[in-house]
Amino acid sequence: MALYAELHRHLGGSVVPRIFWRYCQRHNQELIARFPEYSDFEGFYTRPRNTLDEYLELHTLVEKVQTEETLPYFIYRLIRGAYIFENLAYLELRYTPYLRTSEDLSQNDRIDQMQAIVETVGRASQLAECPIVTSQILCMHSRLPYEVNKAIAELAVNYPQYVCAIDVAGGDAHYGDRLDEFVQLYRYARSRGLKTTGHLYETRDGCYPELLPYLLRIGHGIQIPLHYPELLPELAANGQCLEVCPTTYIKTGTLEDPKQLKTVFDRCFEAGVDIAICTDNAGLHNVRLPFEYENLLTLDIIDFRQLQACQDAAFRHAFAWPHGQAPASLLTGLLQEEAAKVATVL
Repeated sequence: MALYAELHRHLGGSVVPRIFWRYCQRHNQELIARFPEYSDFEGFYTRPRNTLDEYLELHTLVEKVQTEETLPYFIYRLIRGAYIFENLAYLELRYTPYLRTSEDLSQNDRIDQMQAIVETVGRASQLAECPIVTSQILCMHSRLPYEVNKAIAELAVNYPQYVCAIDVAGGDAHYGDRLDEFVQLYRYARSRGLKTTGHLYETRDGCYPELLPYLLRIGHGIQIPLHYPELLPELAANGQCLEVCPTTYIKTGTLEDPKQLKTVFDRCFEAGVDIAICTDNAGLHNVRLPFEYENLLTLDIIDFRQLQACQDAAFRHAFAWPHGQAPASLLTGLLQEEAAKVATVL
């Protein structure tokens, strides 16, 4: 059995339509009234949007119900599905903890409540029956004030047992007026030994070279090989990895055809820049990681050798994978040891 690593998956966007529907049937009659049939809801929930901003509005549907009390319900089903249906050995979940706090509290009280959110997600992710190595990436947000984003970075530093990195999200077109703030926060994170990624170069409006030096991985980054290939040698020299999420770019209207990604993969492979293939929002897309692999192969965007290289890169760039090798190598070693034992007995 192949075992995979998923480096870019949002907690909000990972709730599959059926799970969310069943939850709403019990607890959100307002939403059920809007969509009396499941097929209507699934069509609304998973259909492509015209822009990234329009697409991101869907996250608010789930964020409002992912509270300290309900998060274990959603995470249990997420982890179970990832283990059984996707063969994941490693999963990084990213989200903005502030957006799971109680809206009726003051900003300071919501900041204090973020600690409980991180602890809840951390505990709920540890399932004995689904042995996946998990960690959290805490997302700063383009539409949150500096004080909240600084608190998110500090929280990430203080919870290494649960958190492996920080990110910035909220639509890359909205960073421009606040680049100095995000540079300062990333510089702080790196000074405290925290790993970093960031939603950057996803769209043509989100290309900020000022942030690149502070990122170990780049969330999406497809506009670099598409429109700024001159940056690729520097990325290769710095060992930076792109987190490419194929279905996302069709759902957000960023690309018109998934075959446009062939240029992304070809130029990155030529320049020696690693790519990890990811799902981003598996629930909103109604897809799983093996489908992303299969679709890229079917469309002749990559070949099997390149797919294996991307799968290996995912483990190599995983922020909290505790082993020096991918699971396949570890299993091969175990099998060779067992074969040697059998040969000795015979």
